[in-house]
Amino acid sequence: MRLRRGRRDQEEADQDQAKILKGMKDIAKDKNKQKTAEEVKAESLKPKRWDETLEKPPLDYSEFFDDDAGQIPGLSIWEIENFLPNQIEEAAHGKFYEGDCYIILKTSVDDTGSLAWQIYFWIGDRATLDKRACAAIHAVNLRNYLGAQCRTIREEQGDESDEFLGLFDTDIAYIEGGRTSSGFFTVEDMTYVTRLYRVHASGCSSIHLEPVPVSVESLDPRFVFVLDTGLKIFMWYGKKSKNTLKSKARLMAEKINKNERKNKAEIITEMPGDESSDFWKVLGDEDGMPPDDPIVEHVDADFMPAMPRLYQVRLGMGYLELPQVEVPHSKMVNTVLNNRNVYILDCYLDVFVWFGKKSTRLVRAAAVKLSQELFTMIDRPEYALVTRVQEGTETQMFKSKFSGWDEVIAVDFTRTAESVQKTGADLTKWARQQETKADLAALFTPRQPPMSASEAQQLSEEWNEDLEAMESFVLEGKKFVRLPEEELGHFYSHDCYVFLCRYWVPIDVPDDANGEAETEPEQLEDDYQCIVYFWQGREASNMGWLNFTFSLQKKFKSLFGEKLEVVRTHQQQENLKFMAHFKRKFVIHQGRRKEAVPRDGPPPVEFYHLRSNGSALCTRLIQIKPDAAALNSAFTYILKVPFDNEESSGIVYVWIGSKADPDEARLIQEIAEEMFNNPWIGFQTLNEGEEPDNFFWLALGGRKEYDKEADFMNYTRLFRCSNEKGYFTVSEKCSDFCQDDLADDDIMLLDNGEQVFLWLGAKCSEVEIKLAYKSAQVYIQHLRVKQPDKARKLFLTLKNKESRRFTKCFHGWGPHKRPPE
Repeated sequence: MRLRRGRRDQEEADQDQAKILKGMKDIAKDKNKQKTAEEVKAESLKPKRWDETLEKPPLDYSEFFDDDAGQIPGLSIWEIENFLPNQIEEAAHGKFYEGDCYIILKTSVDDTGSLAWQIYFWIGDRATLDKRACAAIHAVNLRNYLGAQCRTIREEQGDESDEFLGLFDTDIAYIEGGRTSSGFFTVEDMTYVTRLYRVHASGCSSIHLEPVPVSVESLDPRFVFVLDTGLKIFMWYGKKSKNTLKSKARLMAEKINKNERKNKAEIITEMPGDESSDFWKVLGDEDGMPPDDPIVEHVDADFMPAMPRLYQVRLGMGYLELPQVEVPHSKMVNTVLNNRNVYILDCYLDVFVWFGKKSTRLVRAAAVKLSQELFTMIDRPEYALVTRVQEGTETQMFKSKFSGWDEVIAVDFTRTAESVQKTGADLTKWARQQETKADLAALFTPRQPPMSASEAQQLSEEWNEDLEAMESFVLEGKKFVRLPEEELGHFYSHDCYVFLCRYWVPIDVPDDANGEAETEPEQLEDDYQCIVYFWQGREASNMGWLNFTFSLQKKFKSLFGEKLEVVRTHQQQENLKFMAHFKRKFVIHQGRRKEAVPRDGPPPVEFYHLRSNGSALCTRLIQIKPDAAALNSAFTYILKVPFDNEESSGIVYVWIGSKADPDEARLIQEIAEEMFNNPWIGFQTLNEGEEPDNFFWLALGGRKEYDKEADFMNYTRLFRCSNEKGYFTVSEKCSDFCQDDLADDDIMLLDNGEQVFLWLGAKCSEVEIKLAYKSAQVYIQHLRVKQPDKARKLFLTLKNKESRRFTKCFHGWGPHKRPPE
């Protein structure tokens, strides 16, 4: 209560009280000079009131804002630059950069003639953290500077309040990028030295990378070469190079990428005669063309790399010492490195300076100077380098100079099967243990029979009888709003929806022990359960789910507690209970709700396909690309053709195939009448063969050949091949599968009754490909016995290369979803 009182009144009252108290204290001092020291001490220990001890921080707000800030009625705007507010010109008002933050001050005169202020701070979507924080801080500083009683209001890009938008005479505009610089230090990109290495064998299992000049003349067909440019590592395999050196050099490049480049480097394999232009450009050719002269053998067959020498840097009696470290058994191991010392490793073409973690700063500085002198003492080629290495972050090149330190492959390749057998090991038993475990049971199970119409109807009625109420919401901007009743059952692929369903749960009352009913039964209340379905369109971002978890879900949890269950579902992957609530009128549109129609062209043609997958409960009407080739005599379709530049007027055709189910034909007419209930839209039902040329075929891009039957619906099966469990397994998707069930890191098997397709995801492994290929052959052999009249052929298909025979098995096929960046 005290904090809410007017500050100025409180300050004046406090000042008056202070004056009175001071006068009273002065009189008391004169009268009570003989007061004892103990009494004075006791009085001084009396605690102060909490508000008397408060001190305002000694801030000089004039450093941030001009003297006339907020003194003239109108609008003032500051942008945040290098942690500080900077006032902008009036001509730039209402134009906000997406990467900046602003403080907006509205000054006006109230009825009493006093100045009144409104303070906002606006946050751009792409603004850095320092700008966001400083906008909030300096908005409060501005309020303190003016002595204003208002609060500071946060406004975010794309979610501005009406009061904020009303400050400007015209609509506000967003400008891409940022005008001001961040106050944080920017991290500069790493600079890499381009080097070319020739790979030699070293010992039994290791390799030696010999630096050579970065030029075409260095290449030799007998060797493997590693060209390291930093974020690209090229592996050039000579025609006569050994396979063991190829694999070891590749593993070395993988380790360099993982340990030194944070997996950001790209490893590119270059085969002789098929090199990329980037490879030749790095080697000196500006046009990226291969050399005219063939690559010849020129490296001495008896080549031996220079023996590395290890020196320790230490302080002697007033001078520096550089003794050579004795290497036991002429085998250099990393255990000779002491963390209290600094060492210089001279490999002729590479000079490394190694700093121990506990070494002194003086010795480190001396080692750097000594390494430069040691480098220049000997005549070395231009491509030789001095590299500093810190203990714990050693490079792979440095480690490779030591025996047994993080070797590429710590395996003895000299052992053969015969030599191992001589030791008494049972190779047959070992091979049996190494056999790949596989679970192919799903390939031999019969196809799941479709649910009968009566069973689907009964299930739907039971689930809808239990449903007491359903409330629906849709995400608009960053807030969930109630979905209009006329839009129930209509979904858009770019949007997110929330359905709160309350179900009646009957209570089981146990019978009496004697089987007799109680004379006075207790009145028991029926229980209930709440399920929240979160539906996400296939083009919608995951921000909708985050918004839901931090807003509506928390609210529902506080209301229903343990009785709440949250089910997240994606487009065309809905469960049967959820689908049943829409009574087969489940429509999926492309795009967003309330999406503006482009003014520069005619309104788009809308084409919808009705289909049931495995059950009448899984009936959906999905908008697809207008194309006559998508028609099929076994299905029904809706085609809306708008008149020129008038979306609200046009003609709607309901096309019924000659072999379509009569129940689906009746259903699609009902849906079409509800969807396009408009006096300006004409309505026409067409049986196959009655199509008018002027509108119907023209809207579908012209008459084309299309399928006359959908026999595949009785045979389609989709299997997933994966080794995520640690062994290879094949599992079947339900009959209501969709395009998004094609997993990018797995292999899928699709059977359409005539062909079996092996679909390869972009990230599947070679092992999975081989095992899936074998599984597909086993499946086809099995079907030859079970269905001898329907012989299948095996086809390979890649992501984004699917044929019409493959895509027709999926309802509403479109472009593949892009993985999140």
